[in-house]
Amino acid sequence: MATIKKEAAAKPAAKKPAAKTATKAAAKPAAKAATKPAAKAATKPAAKTASKTAAKPAAKKPAAKAATKAGAKPAAKKPAAKTASKTAAKKPAAKTAKKPAGKATAAKKSPAKKREDVADVAFRNLFEAYAQGKLPFNHGYIVSSFFSDKSYYSKYEIVSYAGVKEIFPTAEGLTFVTGGKKLHVLLEPDTYNKKFQEPVSRSDDERIPKRFAELETVTASNQSKIMIAKEPDESYGSFTILKPTGINFSMVFYQTPELFNALTAFFQDSFNRFRRVPAIDAKKAAQLITATIKKSMGFEGEYS
Repeated sequence: MATIKKEAAAKPAAKKPAAKTATKAAAKPAAKAATKPAAKAATKPAAKTASKTAAKPAAKKPAAKAATKAGAKPAAKKPAAKTASKTAAKKPAAKTAKKPAGKATAAKKSPAKKREDVADVAFRNLFEAYAQGKLPFNHGYIVSSFFSDKSYYSKYEIVSYAGVKEIFPTAEGLTFVTGGKKLHVLLEPDTYNKKFQEPVSRSDDERIPKRFAELETVTASNQSKIMIAKEPDESYGSFTILKPTGINFSMVFYQTPELFNALTAFFQDSFNRFRRVPAIDAKKAAQLITATIKKSMGFEGEYS
């Protein structure tokens, strides 16, 4: 009975299947888990994933192309260059800049020519004004003198004109193609020996086409006389201003706000300084001439 008990107790302790099972069960899963899955997981999936993940995006052609194209296209875009060049070289812009400048310059050229009767001076030498292209065509006054070379005997002619069609030089002087009015003034010194002869009947170099009854007379304190026609004569079609000789002159007066003051001052100075008429009488005669011009030779009606 005792033997049977020993064998029964020993068999379970030395059982091979238990050891194999424990070893194999413990070893195989552990080895498999530690070797194959770990190696595979660590080697293949990790390497493949890491290398693919790291390599593929970095070496991806589409990414490089996209980056290159995206970076290159906007910079080298043709439409942008065209737009910039077109905008810079646009013709309308150049025209806009040029036209106002041109308009402002040539200004006021045309108004200046149209208003040629308005000058920066009250009067000019007639023939110099013609040579310089500064004769007024719209309207003006011309004052001419005819002085005797033997005494202070003098004649003056004042011509008003308007709407000149043409002015041209001739052998005698300047011809104006237009109508005009002419006022005659005669100055007699106290030494003149034909005082009682009608001015219309005197010699050619002393005559004016007027009688005493047609003249207003200012007698100066030194007995010289200034005779002014009451009414101007009228010419039609054209008239000629003779070229002055010696100390004579022909002056053109411009239509300015100071026109009549300028005429008064001019005659006063001429009578007093050059014809020896006392200042107070020279002024009186000058004012009478200006009043007659203003009344009978203003630019109204056909002369406006």
